[in-house]
Amino acid sequence: MTTVNSQGFRSEIRESEIKDLLEKVTKRKYGKYLLRVRMQKLRGFEGASVAFDFPVTALVGPNGGGKTTVLGAAAIAYDTVPPRQFFAKSGKFDESMLNWRLEHELIDRDVNKTDAIRRTASFTSMKWSRDTVKRDVAVFGVARTVPANERKELQKCATGTFAVDPARVDSIQEPVIKAVGRILGKNISGYTHIRVDDSGRVSLLTGATEKGTAYSEFHFGAGESSIIRMVMKIESLGDNCLLLIEEIENGLHPVATVRMVEYLIEVATRKSAQAIFTTHSNEALKPLPPEAIWASVSGHVYQGKLDIAALRAIAGQIDARLALFCEDEFAAAWLRAILRCQSNVAAEAIEIHAMLGDGTAVKVNKNHNADPSSKFPSACFIDGDSQQKESAPDKVIRLPGNAPEAFIFDAVMEKSALIGGILSVRLLQPHSSSDNVLSLLRERRITNHDPHILFSQIGHDLGLLPESTVRDAFLATWVEAYPDQCLTLLHPLKDILPMLAESDQ
Repeated sequence: MTTVNSQGFRSEIRESEIKDLLEKVTKRKYGKYLLRVRMQKLRGFEGASVAFDFPVTALVGPNGGGKTTVLGAAAIAYDTVPPRQFFAKSGKFDESMLNWRLEHELIDRDVNKTDAIRRTASFTSMKWSRDTVKRDVAVFGVARTVPANERKELQKCATGTFAVDPARVDSIQEPVIKAVGRILGKNISGYTHIRVDDSGRVSLLTGATEKGTAYSEFHFGAGESSIIRMVMKIESLGDNCLLLIEEIENGLHPVATVRMVEYLIEVATRKSAQAIFTTHSNEALKPLPPEAIWASVSGHVYQGKLDIAALRAIAGQIDARLALFCEDEFAAAWLRAILRCQSNVAAEAIEIHAMLGDGTAVKVNKNHNADPSSKFPSACFIDGDSQQKESAPDKVIRLPGNAPEAFIFDAVMEKSALIGGILSVRLLQPHSSSDNVLSLLRERRITNHDPHILFSQIGHDLGLLPESTVRDAFLATWVEAYPDQCLTLLHPLKDILPMLAESDQ
């Protein structure tokens, strides 16, 4: 069964399953679980804290933003992960590591049956000092996608005389076959796993075509090989394990990336596992709730479902003269509509980004403007019902109305006698049917209980129009009907708004 989330993404994970996992963390119903890591001083972080409110956590950010630093900070809470795996020291070149310190808040029922415990890790006197606990931890680095023919340990298998005892050839287990089939959309029931050496540390996979022709891992795609090996490892671990994955999308197409994250959510439910991964992919974020996503940018961390493009704006990695951060996609569409109708504004020089949260939008804007390395200013627009405060110095501006969708709808309908025809055309209806369209709109407004889905309902009423079509029709009509309100909203930006030269107008 698939469910559709608030961003319109159709997921294989039920919304109830997401809520159950969030509640499980809140109530601390785990045998082992990392609740929070506080990076008091670690690389570019000072006093930053990341809470793992959902058992599958995505770490996003630009290159060099600190994603792997957070991943490593989580890893070294446990005794099986040596700090050098993430934080190696190279003599005098890494003297800045002195006095690094972080704190972990975690659940370990072997240590404390009822409460969470705290552990610390610090780098002093040229070595790490840790107070760790035990846990099954699997780390999947970026090297997992190196093709078989480039891996030195498999070179002895790349000969015409290679052979192994049949006792070392194992069939792929059913849970692995099922999971890989869902992720890759491929039947691997005829695949095998060969233990090349006595210890089992070196292994080789084999596959089979639909006609039964066998072939070795040397002819696998790198993504296929890495997913099979990852799933085999994950399924071999016990309950309450921790999975750490760098760049989860490596070697995968977008659909497979989504399915891999959904698999991790399923494992979190089935095995009480916890997974933390880094990513540059928007696809990897789609199945996750906002609580599961942390962005790491220039020494700051932000919780919420941020778009990857927005992260580049936060980090100043875009060719723009102004960035506008807002609460959600509706507010972003509203701002785009306002800017489009201003003939003297250089709209193409303005980046608009929905943060999917008013608190995140305000925080991102504040940090961006406080960063002396920022190449351009930013401002923040919050919804009328936001609990965040307006601030002229911080360029935090409140949009009108309590519920944005309802405000736009009602304001447009107030002038329906004058603009009903053009609104009907924008809703892809005949101009001559404007009276019927307006009647339908008024009826829907009366029956609507949730303004957030008002435009979606109208789209359904008008012949399954996309919600975005209805939204943009109302916004375009509003900016034409209320030009003075548009100017009022833009007035606080008068000193930073990019303007066109007179010759360009």
